[in-house]
Amino acid sequence: MPSSVIRLQPNDDVLIATEQLLPGTSLLADNLVVRDMIPPGHKVASHDIAQGDPVRRYNQIIGFAKVNIAAGQHVHSHNLSMGEFERDYGIGQGVHELPKVEHPATFMGYKRANGKVGTRNYIAVIASVNCSATVVRAIASHFSREKLAAYPNIDGVLALPHPLGCGMGVVSEGMDILRRTMVGYAQHPNFAGVLFVGLGCEQNQIAQIVEMVGAHEEGMLQKLVMQAEGGTTAAIKKGIEQITAMLERANTYKREAASVSNLIVGLNCGGSDGYSGITANPALGGASDMLVSHGGTTILSETPEVYGAEHLLTRRAASPEIANKLIDRIKWWKDYTTRNGNQMDNNPSVGNKAGGLTTILEKSLGAVAKGGTSTLNGVFLYAEPITAKGFVYMDTPGYDPVSATGQAAGGAQIICFTTGRGSAFGCAGVPTIKLATNNALYERMQDDMDVNCGDLITGTPMTEISQRIFDAIIRHASGEKVRSEELGYGNDEFLPWQVGAVM
Repeated sequence: MPSSVIRLQPNDDVLIATEQLLPGTSLLADNLVVRDMIPPGHKVASHDIAQGDPVRRYNQIIGFAKVNIAAGQHVHSHNLSMGEFERDYGIGQGVHELPKVEHPATFMGYKRANGKVGTRNYIAVIASVNCSATVVRAIASHFSREKLAAYPNIDGVLALPHPLGCGMGVVSEGMDILRRTMVGYAQHPNFAGVLFVGLGCEQNQIAQIVEMVGAHEEGMLQKLVMQAEGGTTAAIKKGIEQITAMLERANTYKREAASVSNLIVGLNCGGSDGYSGITANPALGGASDMLVSHGGTTILSETPEVYGAEHLLTRRAASPEIANKLIDRIKWWKDYTTRNGNQMDNNPSVGNKAGGLTTILEKSLGAVAKGGTSTLNGVFLYAEPITAKGFVYMDTPGYDPVSATGQAAGGAQIICFTTGRGSAFGCAGVPTIKLATNNALYERMQDDMDVNCGDLITGTPMTEISQRIFDAIIRHASGEKVRSEELGYGNDEFLPWQVGAVM
């Protein structure tokens, strides 16, 4: 039954408010009187907590009491902080193989010559360097809806500019990441054709990228160098000609029934709140398990927002090698943040805290719920091709556009994105399903939200909401536009991860 608070686990030290609680409110079922004003999604102490004691939510430590906390008090940044404690990695102890569905569900997708299946049928114009961004935009903008009306099977021509490509070492981690990203997009089944556009003198040379892409459908992978063509105007004209030559072939692709086992679904979140780990994230985890049972693949990411909860993933690792690869990425991030004058617990964000999240531990414990319960079958670097089936992990930053760009480069044809504060994100060429964690957000930002998960608080079963998400994945993979596509999001959100010095 709906209640003004939620107790997630019997041993938790906090309850979660489902509505604003005023001082003096009596929580009879919990034999508790509220002492402070508690905003929705925030925590109230379920009993007295001594200074220095660990505080649990999800039956996991989310921090330590800065001061004595009395039963009924608001628990947040003013009296809860981070602290060191041992985590039991329990490698492989929680492996949970899901039963496979005998007749997997199907969606309507674009079958490519290489055996992959796309959820969209775009042509992409990708910059090799920021210096070619203007030309990339000009080429793509030429192909308006009116000009593409004769090609009804083409979803559009997308411009994918970015701020990188020069001022960085040719042999460097940053260059490796950028090139993996560009190659991943060129090989992506959502793009029937790709045109790379460069300036000519940049560090990130197009010829090498095309060579890395390898075999491609004839005529559907092209390159253009501005300096070789004679400058901006000539390059735009040539690029328009190259894209025009791709249109007939791209338009021959039509949607056909394909097994869900062909889908790779990115699991992401942004603008999280105190409800994220209660509603949308675990509901998406249920949908992830369903996809895995149907033979599909799901990708959990955002390493800075898994930090502190990585032990829940290592317990599900299919092998010690997979678990240790994840642990190594956590170590890499600790070093990376330290040498850049930052720290891993510099999180949650201002918006996260306003929504009720206090520490990175609390945020991470809720975030990993997106990955469901199935076995962890692989850990991949940023933008690496996803070659394992089932539930996998990709190392990405927590910053939404960078994380989603990496997942898409790895092969995700669709992304599920939970939000509690109201992210309006969309990923170019890869439909992004927005999942609202609470009813108020869903009602307030209906233009941006695709699926409501907030009614779990008012009594809808979790299984029903997971099925709702699974059905939405099938529907949107089959061509129904998500809100961010209707609003035109995506081109500016193509953002490869920048690692290393800008020189």
